[in-house]
Amino acid sequence: MSHTLKIRIYYEDTDCGGVVYYANYLRYVERARTEFLESKGVSLRALMDEGVYFVVAEAALKYFSPGRYGDIMAIETTVGRVGPASIVFRHTISRDLSGEKLVEATVKLGCVGQDMKPLRLRKNVMDAVTAAEL
Repeated sequence: MSHTLKIRIYYEDTDCGGVVYYANYLRYVERARTEFLESKGVSLRALMDEGVYFVVAEAALKYFSPGRYGDIMAIETTVGRVGPASIVFRHTISRDLSGEKLVEATVKLGCVGQDMKPLRLRKNVMDAVTAAEL
């Protein structure tokens, strides 16, 4: 199962040449993960209110082609692997109209409490993401 989020590239997202600044892709995949989880019924706000947080433990990006000012990008999000206290997400960012691949990203999230120590994934989170696992 996958989820797709479309994002328009604004001037603020780019460098002086109109190319998306490389670090902004991390922001885009963060939004895509949030939308993915919310679409599966996982409320990050409710988890935060209970003292459960997700932190980025690892992130790897591979760049293929630059996004540019005015582009609409499609970010496809899937679940790669689920551990007792972690989730690995895979993201493919493409130019929406042409389908040209721009970036692939893999991000591992760890589940932690307020003390930043690992916590087991809640049952509702585990159920939602394992149903979507590749």
